[in-house]
Amino acid sequence: MFTKLKLSNSTAANIDWEMTPDLAFCTFSAKGVRDALTNTDERVCYFFIDNYGELPKLYLMERGTRYVNILAEITAPVSMLNDCIISHGSPLTSKDNFPIDSTLQAWLIREVVEQEDSPFLIPTILEEAENEYFGEALPAPGATGFTGEIATLPTEQCTLSEEQLEKTITQWNFSDTKLNPQGQFDNALVEADELTIIDEATGIMWQRSGLDLCSTRQMTRDIAELNKAGYGGYHNWRIPTLEEAMSLMESTQNSKGLYLHPCFSKEQPFIFVAAKRAPTGYWFVDYKQGKVYWSSGTVPGGFARLCRAVSEH
Repeated sequence: MFTKLKLSNSTAANIDWEMTPDLAFCTFSAKGVRDALTNTDERVCYFFIDNYGELPKLYLMERGTRYVNILAEITAPVSMLNDCIISHGSPLTSKDNFPIDSTLQAWLIREVVEQEDSPFLIPTILEEAENEYFGEALPAPGATGFTGEIATLPTEQCTLSEEQLEKTITQWNFSDTKLNPQGQFDNALVEADELTIIDEATGIMWQRSGLDLCSTRQMTRDIAELNKAGYGGYHNWRIPTLEEAMSLMESTQNSKGLYLHPCFSKEQPFIFVAAKRAPTGYWFVDYKQGKVYWSSGTVPGGFARLCRAVSEH
């Protein structure tokens, strides 16, 4: 299996059978809190069930602090995947990612891992183009036809409990695959320049890309440097609030596998926001999973995509 997948040199030729999607997220986002680990090449492979589609799918993931990639789909019997979901105490309609169980592990070892040319293994690694695709050109400012009232989203850091988070998401009709899967906040995106995007529906300018994975300490320094240099011609960039970040969440995945308009870079699959969790922790907006996560870390780290109000100069 490992020969067929041509795994990276930094990936050990084994599977971490104890790793789960939630544990992987917490493990690798938490490593960003220590500056010394922001450039680590450490990666891990694990299997998980994706139940966001009409039928569950089994994937092999390779994960690192700055690397998230599905290596292969495994065409296991659907009945086996359904049994695994049920074994976790969830209905088959649950839209979530699930760790594998012992039955699936035994089947995978026998039919996939120990086979050099398993018929159940479908590699998904593709040769990526040098330049990331950002979708069709956006309209110029003022050309979207947007005539509605500009939504005034909160701009200050706040502390939200899980109950308050759910109310916030439904209040603004933000899309969240777990809390509000039918939600859709309507944007009116225009291209300001090659570095920035403006949403005329909120009056917010966004970085098209963003900051690399790092600690909040390093993030603060990086933002200060960007503002000092006048990134995009402005000096008032900041971390978005949870509401601002959620306003970009799409209800369906784009071709890059993100619940986000393709005009934004895939290099920031989840972003840190200016919101704490009550009673403890910090909130993250994850465009890969299409929902809000929280980290228990006392000093969080993560990716960042900065924003600024277009009326501010």
